[in-house]
Amino acid sequence: MTTADTGKNNDQAAAADRTPVVELRGTGKSYGNIRALHGVDLAVHPGKVTCVLGDNGAGKSTLIKIISGLHQHTEGEFLVDGEAVRFSTPREALDRGIATVYQDLATVPLMPVWRNFFLGSEMTKGPWPVRRLDIARMKKTADEELRNMGIVLDDLEQPIGTLSGGQRQCVAIARAVYFGARVLILDEPTAALGVKQSGVVLKYIAAARDRGLGVIFITHNPHHAYMVGDHFNVLRLGTLELSADRSEVSLEELTNHMAGGAELAALKHELAQVRGVDVEELPEAKDLQAPMAASSEGNS
Repeated sequence: MTTADTGKNNDQAAAADRTPVVELRGTGKSYGNIRALHGVDLAVHPGKVTCVLGDNGAGKSTLIKIISGLHQHTEGEFLVDGEAVRFSTPREALDRGIATVYQDLATVPLMPVWRNFFLGSEMTKGPWPVRRLDIARMKKTADEELRNMGIVLDDLEQPIGTLSGGQRQCVAIARAVYFGARVLILDEPTAALGVKQSGVVLKYIAAARDRGLGVIFITHNPHHAYMVGDHFNVLRLGTLELSADRSEVSLEELTNHMAGGAELAALKHELAQVRGVDVEELPEAKDLQAPMAASSEGNS
């Protein structure tokens, strides 16, 4: 192989590394006359945590449904590995390595941990038509995979409903990794958890990133996002208000955007006239002009 060929192969490998696993370009979704999402750009790279923040009604759920295959976009493009796609079912998304862990976790509380780990994808043994569950292998595999993620449970026979919320989230993350997820969508994983359990979940989000997964972390908590995030996207009323790398935005700026600081800054003069309202801590509108870098560049 010549030096030129080697250089060409290196360039191709570098380009492949820069290609997002999942990318949205000007993507939107309308339900009849209601436009839930419009003009959203988003890129998810391997080994990166892409945070999507927004208040209730911002469009986070619609974004999840498009990427996970529940709904199809009505405008823009949705690409996986640089190829335009339009999923009809969540199974199609899963086949392309996109797994979603929802808030309810889709677990059966009274079933053992190992059974929930393989729920719907059980291992079997023996000839057809007398195949039976390979319980020993499932227990061994579940224990190994959980330990690989740093999750050590004393008893895999215990009902998963007896675990804490943080532990259940971690089992769901390990399950998705085992079944071949390349992109992991986490829907408000810390929303109903206390401080300690939230910290546990954030630890395993970082572990998933370190294993090379692209993580989409949906949250309304800027502090949690800033602890593990590499790129931040703030949605407001279905549009992308902020797209910035960690180096381009501070936690305070992220919090201000998340809290509607732009609207409050615009109303600062009017609010100053209202008795009992302290506007000294409100940011100036000019201070909230954070970069709107293209997400595909910001994550590269």
